[in-house]
Amino acid sequence: MSAIAALVVSAALAGCGGTTYFAGRTLPPSGLTNRVLIAIQNPSIFTKGALQFVDAYYDTRSGYNGKPATYSITGFSGALPITIQNMPEEQIGLVYSSGDGSFSTVNYATESSNGSAASGLNGLSSSIFGTRNQSYVFAASQASHVLTVADHTNGASYPLSLPGVYRVSVNPGGSVALAFVQNSNYVYYPRKLTAAQGLAYSGGSSTWPKAAVDCEPQSEPVYCLFQAQSPDHVDATGNYYGAPLVFDRPVKAVFSADGGTAYVLNCGPECGGSKASITSLSVGPMIFLIGQQSGLLPCNTAPCTNPQTVAMTTIAIPGGASNALVDSSTLYIVGQQPQQVEGQTLFGGNLTVVDYSKSPASVSNPIPVSDGAPGAISRMLLADDNTLWIGMTQCTNGVRAATGQPYGCLTMLNIANPTSPTVTMIEPYIGDATGIAAVTGLHKIYTAEGGQVYIHSTVDGSSIDNQYVTVTGTAYDVAYMDATTDSDNTVY
Repeated sequence: MSAIAALVVSAALAGCGGTTYFAGRTLPPSGLTNRVLIAIQNPSIFTKGALQFVDAYYDTRSGYNGKPATYSITGFSGALPITIQNMPEEQIGLVYSSGDGSFSTVNYATESSNGSAASGLNGLSSSIFGTRNQSYVFAASQASHVLTVADHTNGASYPLSLPGVYRVSVNPGGSVALAFVQNSNYVYYPRKLTAAQGLAYSGGSSTWPKAAVDCEPQSEPVYCLFQAQSPDHVDATGNYYGAPLVFDRPVKAVFSADGGTAYVLNCGPECGGSKASITSLSVGPMIFLIGQQSGLLPCNTAPCTNPQTVAMTTIAIPGGASNALVDSSTLYIVGQQPQQVEGQTLFGGNLTVVDYSKSPASVSNPIPVSDGAPGAISRMLLADDNTLWIGMTQCTNGVRAATGQPYGCLTMLNIANPTSPTVTMIEPYIGDATGIAAVTGLHKIYTAEGGQVYIHSTVDGSSIDNQYVTVTGTAYDVAYMDATTDSDNTVY
């Protein structure tokens, strides 16, 4: 009867000429207003990838009386889709497929694929993100050793050489991109050049700025890739330059609520380094847009030669730091801490909370959560009922499993007190947790775990019947297409 009522309401809206449901969004062809998108690998012997969506209000994959049998995104052809960058405010999703290296745009309003979101990518991408205005895409290709900038404002792509690059982080405003090299202690950022700069740097590397590691195309560069350097020395002409800023196996960055600060996650021992921590950097000097840079990067340690700059602010994170989620002035930081278990080094998952509303910022004790693969990017998401959800991969290889403790890859925490979360559930193992979507307002989340779709209540973590949303193939990621904001997005 509920399904019939929904159809009657949809028909009534259509009959009255209603084509929007909130925020000026167009009512999609399916008539559904609570959709969860699922990235599926190998849905049949004939195709390697598909995008289906389900009715997340009724938790069904098909329409009334089984028509349609499934809801799907038309025109999608990516092979082995693995991530969905969810942008419901823009009514799009960006889907990366690891089988063919494609980066596709999904139109949420038409429930169809708009084709490629970026051309000129160089090989398979180990990390890739697009800006909200759809003007730029940044892709790190570890195999090709390049950071590619796909600039849609001029229709060109620029491969910037950076051996070992494997991750890229882009701020929500789409003005800063930071690149990270595996087993390195340095951070890099691209910058778009003015015509005058392009001409000045066209004489080869000897004409590039001191911090530039590559400028492309070399005949007359449009972009340069810079190593983050401290401005605490002066050259013969009076220009500031300095040694590269030194981190400790940095793996990614997250950004403050006001967009002015990048928090660089130093993975430390988890990634073969010395000490896990976070380092705060002003994004002003690293903005890639022409003429919008401001300020100076800090120096490594005080005292700084240049009186206009200060030393980097770094805070030790005792539980490890390989991923983080920003909520106002609070940072929830996830990492793996090495432990000796019966003569071997195993890793245990932890959550550490940093409260930047205090001066100095306060750091919580590590809170044990699901174990995971060392150095791997976990999945993090805020949901209804003051809950934080954390998904891990390879949790079978952690301390919990090795010592006979209950273990699983999905953790639910209550953050009613943001600086003192409590673990309310570690789900029994059902497989790697590769995707999480918060169906806000309906008090539930969808997950992709062990290649299948599951549903959990945000009230108490209990499982919700998933028999009508399971898929054929391997479910790898999920996204709530009808979220009110872009913040309803799995943090990778």
